[in-house]
Parts: sequence; structure tokens; C-alpha cells
Amino acid sequence: ILRRIAEPDRVVSFRVCWEDDNGNIRVQRGWRVQNNNAIGPYKGGIRFHPSVTESVLKFLAFEQTFKNALTGLPMGGGKGGSNFNPKGKSVREIMRFCQSFMTELYRHIGADVDVPAGDIGVGGREIGFMFGQYKRITNEFTGVLTGKGLEWGGSLIRTEATGYGAVYFLANMLAAKGQDLVGKSAVISGSGNVATHAAEKIVQLGGKVLTLSDSGGFIHDPDGITQEKIDWVKAHKTHRRGRIEDYCAEFKSATFTAGKTPWAVPCDVALPCATQNELNGDDAKMLVANGCIAVSEGANMPTDLAGVHVFKDAKIMFAPGKAANAGGVAVSGLEMSQNSGRRSWSEAELQQMLKDIMAGIHERCLTYGDQGGGYIDYVKGANIAGFKKVADAMLAFGVV
Repeated sequence: ILRRIAEPDRVVSFRVCWEDDNGNIRVQRGWRVQNNNAIGPYKGGIRFHPSVTESVLKFLAFEQTFKNALTGLPMGGGKGGSNFNPKGKSVREIMRFCQSFMTELYRHIGADVDVPAGDIGVGGREIGFMFGQYKRITNEFTGVLTGKGLEWGGSLIRTEATGYGAVYFLANMLAAKGQDLVGKSAVISGSGNVATHAAEKIVQLGGKVLTLSDSGGFIHDPDGITQEKIDWVKAHKTHRRGRIEDYCAEFKSATFTAGKTPWAVPCDVALPCATQNELNGDDAKMLVANGCIAVSEGANMPTDLAGVHVFKDAKIMFAPGKAANAGGVAVSGLEMSQNSGRRSWSEAELQQMLKDIMAGIHERCLTYGDQGGGYIDYVKGANIAGFKKVADAMLAFGVV
């Protein structure tokens, strides 16, 4: 059964031709990996980045299969993208590329077949360009993409969902030990969508956020990064495309450390929310030595293998990304449901559903991860729970 899950159902590879602003014809490669649809339509992001290759997407689609299964929603696993680099491109160039990409992709996707979403390099703007082209070609208005604008079928709280979900999962882990976030200090990496909303939820639940970072380095604010400061970071990063170091000019209590990650700052809880492999074995040892009791992954696989082993050996609470950051794809699944029913839920309803989904994921991890003696191996729990759901469905279908 593992061989059947590890081998994708299909890998679609195609050429994407587009014209830049100088009239040059440019050629990229695009892919869609449809890994497994045993429990629902293929579901997973589209990534535009120079590092995208078929092998990267195959691995991400494999992981996505289990993450989606953990949510309890009927979604299979997939991933797609292109080696196109949106950095430095004009809006018109990005639009032309997205339209050309969708002209190839449209025949392989559909609301009940494969429902892509955004990922690195693909935000609401790019989803809009691709959805417009899909609608133009097929003459259909269906929920074929998630992460859409609110005016045309998107869902409330989608932007907040990944960051909020990672904190809800952290709160569930602490609650299982009879603790909560009140008064606890948190070290967070990243300063984008996931990091800022994780920081926001920590503050709302009574915690104190000490750090944020970007590719240039990290800021440390011993006074705590309040909601007002988080709002400033959101505006600075989104509208002004600024660097996190500019925070120190605005808020004098903070210091900036160039070229480093924030894991040496003493804390109670840590949330890596930036990128893959950003937290290594030495960083993990530093966190444990400084008294960190829980780590919740907001990014996709931000802790490398050595780091994971350090956390497991120290028996601290460690939530892998496939469990902790599943809030984003969970709300994408809720967006699919809203599209299917031609309706939209209120923010309060969606917040409650997100909390319930994250609590359900935590419960499934407990079922298979309880090692006795008060230690819960969340990595083992998440892997077994996700695998079992997909494998049981596949076995029910026979050899197909």
C-alpha cells in the first residue's frame, strides 16, 4: 500500500510560453502532481519559484496527501507549479504568465477533480488571473481554485487560517498538559502572512511575542510585539514591501540581528513560520537548553531531521507542520464546501470550525502518538493517523 501511495496517480508536465514587456518570448516548465484522490479531489497549492522541479512537487504532494487527510475533510493530495520567478516582473507579465499557465492546466483540474490553491509566489492576485482564464476557457463558474477574492467565491479568515491554526494546535498541546499560553513568551520566525497571524493569535491568547524575522535577519523586542506593532509589520511588509529591520527605527525597544535566525532567544514556545529547513539540530539544542517547552510548525517542514530528533529526544511538545499548519488547507476545504453550496459562512462560524478542526487533528495525533508516561509523540501520531485514513480508503477500492 505504501508503494501505491508513494507513486503519484499522475504527473502532468507542460510547456508555458509567455511574452515579456519587451516583446521577448519566454519559455518555462509547468507541472501538476496528482498524488492521491482516495478520500477526495486532489488538493494542494501552486508554487511559482525558480527552485520548483518535478521532484520537489512530488515530495510536497506526498506530504500534502496526509496533511489533508488529517483535517477530516474529503480532500486528496496534489501540488503544482512552475520554475517561473515572479520577482522583478511587472503585473502585466505576471498576468500573461498566469493566463498561459492556466491555458495548459485547465484540462486537468475541476471542482470535483483537482482544486489548486496558492503557495510560494502565488497569492490572491495570481489566483485571480488564473481563475479568470479558467472561466474564460470553460465558460463555467465553479470552485476550481481556492484562495479566491471574497467578491467572487472566496472565504473569510483564509489569510489568517494557517497562523491561527498553528497557535490553536499549540494551545491544544499545552491544554493536554494542563497549561495555557497566558504569560508565556514566544519566538516566531518569518514576518509574512503565517508569522504575523500566529503572532496576533498568541497576543490574543495572553502570550508575549518576542521576535519576527525575514531573509535579512531577525528583530528582538523584549517589550513584546503588541497588536499595534503587528499591524505596523503587516502594512510595512505588504504595502511598502519593506524589510523587518525597519521595525527598529519605528520601535526603539527592539534590536536587529543580521543574517541570523531567532532560535537563540530564550522562550517558552517557538513557532517556525518562515520556510523549510530553517531550524537545524544546533538551533533545536539551543531552544531546549533555554527552556522551550513546545514547538508548533507554521511553515512546511521548517525543522530539519536533526532538529526533529533533538526535540523528540528531549521529549518536549513538538507539532509537525502536517498537523500544526493544516489550518490553511482546512479553510480551503471549507471554501470548497461554500462554493458547492453557493453560500458563504460568517467569520464567527468559520473561526469555530477552524478551532474544531485543529482540535480534531490534535485528538487524532493523541490516539496514535501517546507513548505513555505523559509523553505524546505528535510526529508519530500525525503520520499514522494521516496514513491510516488514506490507506483504509485505498484498500476499500481494491487494486486500482
